[in-house]
Amino acid sequence: MNTSTETRPPSDSGGGLRAALVWCVALVVICGVVYPAAATLLGGLLFPQQARGSLIEAGGRIVGSRLVAQPFADARYFRPRPSAANYDPKAMSGSNLASSNPALRERIAADSAAIAAREGVAAAAIPADLVTASGSGIDPHISPAAAELQAARVARARGLPLAQVQALIRSHTLHRTFGVFGEPRVNVLELNLALDALPPAAG
Repeated sequence: MNTSTETRPPSDSGGGLRAALVWCVALVVICGVVYPAAATLLGGLLFPQQARGSLIEAGGRIVGSRLVAQPFADARYFRPRPSAANYDPKAMSGSNLASSNPALRERIAADSAAIAAREGVAAAAIPADLVTASGSGIDPHISPAAAELQAARVARARGLPLAQVQALIRSHTLHRTFGVFGEPRVNVLELNLALDALPPAAG
């Protein structure tokens, strides 16, 4: 007759479940409440302008953001690059059309013809960023070459010397970050606001 007995460890399934629930609640509080609140607070303290959306004020009212392009149709203003999102930050997106897509080629050809007629230049002289949308659809910048192309038209419409408008472009040209990252660029909204801030042309 086998008289040996087998001892088993006591079951602790209830304690394990409680520990799992405690950790679950703790992680939800830390990741869902504490971390976002701390990041928001620190962001507002260290980078107040960026935390508010890099908003631009003029004449006591908000006129836009340094991060979002706006359409300009008046001849007195520089124009941004085209937008596949219709300049709507809530619908930001690229065109998702391949370079071989006939629809994209037709749209670029039509835009090139319109820009060439508006600016009085050959279509071949138009910088690529004036006829192609950015990946976000709301890129607020254009290349210095794209701004220079529009300088003569803006100067004529405002009755300003071309050299003055060109100098304004140069003063608003942002260079590569740390001299390495990105490309030289001009914020269209800031450039147009600087134009509006100029004294009226004589006569």
